[in-house]
Amino acid sequence: MKICVLPGDGIGQEIVTQALRVLDKIGEKYSRTFETSEALIGGCAIDAAGVPLPDETIAKCKEADAVLLGAVGGPKWDTIDPAIRPEKGLLGIRKELGLFANVRPANLFKQLADACYLRPDIVAKGLDVMVVRELTGGIYFGEPRFDGEKDGERFGYNTMTYYEHEIRRIARVAFEAARKRSSRVCSVDKANVLDVSRVWREIVIDEHKNYPDIELSHMYVDNAAMQLVRDPSQFDVIVTGNLFGDILSDEAAAITGSIGMLPSASLGEANPGLYEPIHGSAPDIAGQDKANPLATILSVSMMLRHSFDMTEEADCIEQAVEKTLEQGYRTGDIWQDGCKSVGCIAMAEAVLANM
Repeated sequence: MKICVLPGDGIGQEIVTQALRVLDKIGEKYSRTFETSEALIGGCAIDAAGVPLPDETIAKCKEADAVLLGAVGGPKWDTIDPAIRPEKGLLGIRKELGLFANVRPANLFKQLADACYLRPDIVAKGLDVMVVRELTGGIYFGEPRFDGEKDGERFGYNTMTYYEHEIRRIARVAFEAARKRSSRVCSVDKANVLDVSRVWREIVIDEHKNYPDIELSHMYVDNAAMQLVRDPSQFDVIVTGNLFGDILSDEAAAITGSIGMLPSASLGEANPGLYEPIHGSAPDIAGQDKANPLATILSVSMMLRHSFDMTEEADCIEQAVEKTLEQGYRTGDIWQDGCKSVGCIAMAEAVLANM
């Protein structure tokens, strides 16, 4: 199994290094062979090749069975031409691989219940939400777009667009995911204001006819943002567009206590899936052995489960992470009184020991 590894910027190198140690352990334990190759993306690619997504990186990713990404971006590249910002590399590789569905599970480990930002009575109801975000359409990619001047002042616009086939395929991903969970899908839009959202809602309703076993509901995005904080237990699977999904998936992650704990998968029809932690490059702690590697380690688990159909191996990683938390190991982002404060390397070593 070929894996293209894109460490990227900031803490990317650190967390990916530890995640690959876990992958190696899986290979030893289950007699699996993983072949990895490394490529550049983001700021480090700009420094080396002048662009955030070199052709060589695209080629290596397309040749792989899966892609593991660390993080991109940092203040070093904040003032460069927006057309070649590090984030363009991430958007670009998703587009090149046809990865239209971003799957982000946001579940609260019981060991971290005290770290959750919500009231204890809300936490007691449980927090296990999966956000299915459309990834290659919407306002991030819509045309026309403009950044310049008009009538003597700065002026800009972007266009939110969705075609029927884009909506249908992401709806199918959500309905299929719900079948493996609690059989409930909430479609989030802004149909009371946006024409594109009215199209979105109509197509989701029509596609739902093929999934009569799934309960479908609808919610405006502003209300959904409030309800995620008020009572996240009401949600099972949330499906929404690119912009709304970007915001809501980060909100769902944050209320679990730390975005350093949550993985994600970006999936397409047949191309290799891309797996990455949802947090950023955290340049303020890069190179200091302070980063939390668990989200990247859990991204490896998602990769094994979704790209390689290795359920037992994925379960092994997830159980080891949970046991590590049960033993009280904590990096700074999830620190609690009475726990064992560890860095990136020591946290990974604890997980390895529990495998």
